Formats: sequence, C-alpha cells, structure tokens
Amino acid sequence: MRIAAQVLDGTYGRAADGIRVYLERSDENGWSQVSDARTDSDGRVTEWVQRKLGCGLYRITFDTDNYFAGLGASTAYPEVPVVFRLQNDADLCQLQVTLSPYSYSTHFGADSP
Repeated sequence: MRIAAQVLDGTYGRAADGIRVYLERSDENGWSQVSDARTDSDGRVTEWVQRKLGCGLYRITFDTDNYFAGLGASTAYPEVPVVFRLQNDADLCQLQVTLSPYSYSTHFGADSP
C-alpha cells in the first residue's frame, strides 16, 4: 500500500506549497512517526507514493499554523490531523485536504490492484 497526499488552499484557489506533513502509525505504544515531508509546488507529498506501507491505522498531521503565518494570516486550526485505516486490499490510498484559515475538508479514496 502507498499513500498519495495532496493539500489545496481553498482561500487562494491553488495548491498549498511547503506545508510540513507528518505521517505516523498507531501501535500498542501509541503513535510512532513513520516519515515527515513537505508538500511540493503541486501541494503533493511525492515520496509517500513510492513507499510501501503495511495495513493499519495511520495519522497524517498537516502543520497549517506555519503555512498560514507565512501568508500573513492566522488560523483557527494550527494543525490538521487526519486519521485513517489502510486496508489490505488497497494498492494506493489517496488523501486530499482542502484548507482555509477557519475550515478544512478531507477526501479519502483507495484504488484496489
């Protein structure tokens, strides 16, 4: 299983470039960090598309506070955590987040082999 993540900026109608993103996996001891990355100019985290991950419960946290501060704006949500489960029959999980300073929405999809 692989993860394709993309972040869109709903306020400015463009991809959210440069957002710090943390990928964690749940285990018996809580959350363990798997990877951290930044979104590219298309708002995507490209290195996770190539990385094979096992089944389980995952969390991606988007650092929205620093992103909006860089744009001269404040936000009600300093980070946006998205928790999801990778199933054993999915080859590629697609997660998209649309942000604005006072709201966000998520979309999750999975492609089977």
